[in-house]
This record gives sequence, C-alpha cells and structure tokens, in this order.
Amino acid sequence: MRVLFVCSRNKWRSRTAETIFKNNSDHQVKSAGTSNEARVKVSEKIIAWADLIFVMERHHKEKFKEKFRSLMDQKRIIVLDIPDEYKYMDDELIEILKTSPSPYLQL
Repeated sequence: MRVLFVCSRNKWRSRTAETIFKNNSDHQVKSAGTSNEARVKVSEKIIAWADLIFVMERHHKEKFKEKFRSLMDQKRIIVLDIPDEYKYMDDELIEILKTSPSPYLQL
C-alpha cells in the first residue's frame, strides 16, 4: 500500500510520520505539505501515487477538496486531528503517530 502523510509545511508532523513508517516493508510512504512553503508540496502526481492519505488536520482535507477535486473521489483521506504543536521527531508526536494510523494500515 502507498501511504501519503500530509501537514502544512512538511517539516514536522508529516515528515515525522514518513520517517517512522518508511522502513515498513508492507507500505511505501511519502509525505508532503499543503503550504507554498512546504518542503515537498502536495501535487496531482503524489496524490495519484497514494492509495491512502492521512492528513493532520481537517483544513488539510478541505484544501485537497478545493485544489484537487477531480482526484478526491477516488481517494480515501483520513483526518488524524494532530495539531501543529510538535517538532520533528518529538517523542509525544511519535507515540501519537504510532497509534493513530494503525487501524487503517493494518499493522
């Protein structure tokens, strides 16, 4: 399964998720951001690549619907409700990311 994690700038939350899950042999993992300042920006290509998309906050999902409406009917998007209050590889963020997506990833 190809999994995409998305936050705003792709610096802390989604990048942490990519780091945590990238060595899982059951999944291919990428991360991206919705902001113009994102390290890796969300694009049609990366959305088309993904089988499952996790977004950190509801407004990320709304941005997807606005900008990539034609691709959204075919994609499953899960909102993790993880606020933008963590740094890259923060211990608490790692714990949240290890448990929140698990039911959808069938780990």
